[in-house]
Amino acid sequence: MNTRRKYLLTGAIALIALVMILLKYGAYVTNPWTRNGQVRAEVIQITPRVSGPIVKLPIEDNQFVRAGELLFVIDPRTFQASLDQARAQLDQTGDDVKALEQQVEVARAGVSVSQASIEQARSAIKQYDATINKNKAEYERQKELLPQKATSQKSLDRARANYDVSLQQKISAEAGLIQARATLTESQANLAEAQAQLGALGAANPQLREALAAVRLAELNLEFTKVCAPVDGYITNLNLRLGSNAVANQPALAFVDTASYWVDAYFKENVIADMRPGDQAVVTLMTYQDTPLKGVVLSLGWGIAQQDGSTGSDLLPNVNPTFEWIRLAQRVPVQIQLKDVPDTVKLRVGTTASVLVKTGSANKKSNKSEPPVPAALQ
Repeated sequence: MNTRRKYLLTGAIALIALVMILLKYGAYVTNPWTRNGQVRAEVIQITPRVSGPIVKLPIEDNQFVRAGELLFVIDPRTFQASLDQARAQLDQTGDDVKALEQQVEVARAGVSVSQASIEQARSAIKQYDATINKNKAEYERQKELLPQKATSQKSLDRARANYDVSLQQKISAEAGLIQARATLTESQANLAEAQAQLGALGAANPQLREALAAVRLAELNLEFTKVCAPVDGYITNLNLRLGSNAVANQPALAFVDTASYWVDAYFKENVIADMRPGDQAVVTLMTYQDTPLKGVVLSLGWGIAQQDGSTGSDLLPNVNPTFEWIRLAQRVPVQIQLKDVPDTVKLRVGTTASVLVKTGSANKKSNKSEPPVPAALQ
């Protein structure tokens, strides 16, 4: 009897275990899964901003570097010389601007002198008008007195001479006014030319701004000779050597951003109907088959490249032959964000992963550890 109970108990335990295994296995079978997954990351192409030979290379292939650490140095001597030249040109420009400012002041003073000359000529003309009127009246009076023997011919001649002289003085003053006006016009033209050559005053002066911009550009080029890591990451496929020439705007090395890992999983089109962004996922890397990783669906692709219908030779469409009784499901890319990757797992771009997505789990929270995808599904 006891032996029979032992067999029954053992059989019941085995049956329960088998049922649990089947249920768990069924969960993996019924939920969308794929073995066609790949670890991805942002690969930054480190591109120098200036050209020149590399004189310092403190990094090694596959080395981990922190953001801001030095990657390599381009020979800075040429750029230091350019900076010195730009600074010298800035000093020269400052002197030129000061000279132009003095020219403006001189031209402005000339305008003031010309304006004063005009006012002086106008004042002189008014004075000569008064003198003319006075001398004319005296001349007329002398002419009236002469027939009466009340004056002499000499006094008449003197009065007439004074009148003629005042007329000539007025004519000279009017000519001086015309000359002063011409001089004012010339002085104003000189002032306008000097102001145009000078431009705006102070920091807004275009010549100074151009010289300052040249200095800033030279400073930036000198700074660009030191190439530093933009983020934390790994150097990979390092082909640079000391003395090799870095070319501006040409990628020099590849840099893997360790904060950007994700998994691209390619699911068959007939299993993604119920898949939504936010659904929980289980990712099993081929490198770490016993260490499942938690993930979440970020997005599903909205299109893939079409092979049929593309233009072939003679501008005719390419059409691949298919069997009518077999229809192959297309693969749609699904982006999976990884959660809480343990330190023991080292992610590498391009490695293979199996991915299982729990549809309908977008708003559910699960803190329990996930078992790896069964080996049969991996």
